[in-house]
Amino acid sequence: MEKPELKPTACEPGQGALPACAALAFPYIPMQGSNPTRFSRTEALKTGTLFPGLDLPFKAAIQARTQLPNTALVELMALDFAVKELNLYLDTHSGDQEALDLYVSYIKMARDGRAKYIAQYGPLTSDDLTPEGGYAWLNDPWPWELGGND
Repeated sequence: MEKPELKPTACEPGQGALPACAALAFPYIPMQGSNPTRFSRTEALKTGTLFPGLDLPFKAAIQARTQLPNTALVELMALDFAVKELNLYLDTHSGDQEALDLYVSYIKMARDGRAKYIAQYGPLTSDDLTPEGGYAWLNDPWPWELGGND
């Protein structure tokens, strides 16, 4: 039997120009076992995941370009990232007591770190404003500028 000739066609949005306008991607979600190995908070922030088992090869190019300075703001970002990653992990592994203990400790560290940061540099978000300080959210410096990124 002779193969039909493939002619270029106009594909619908969300499809590529592969034969017959195939879908652009098929999602793959790797499953984690209980108690997976974890990156440090800083490495997780650079990598894009707290779990080495979820570090996919296509991220290598981005990782090579992402060099984060060691600042108070980056530390808070790393803590917030680790809290969110552990939150997502615990959604599917609620019985992992070690992960739950780590989650609770990171939440406390993030709260304490945020309070110290705000006291030293000012609000990180508009939610961090206090009535006695007035609406100073738009005042310089912004958290990512020189004053809040030391």
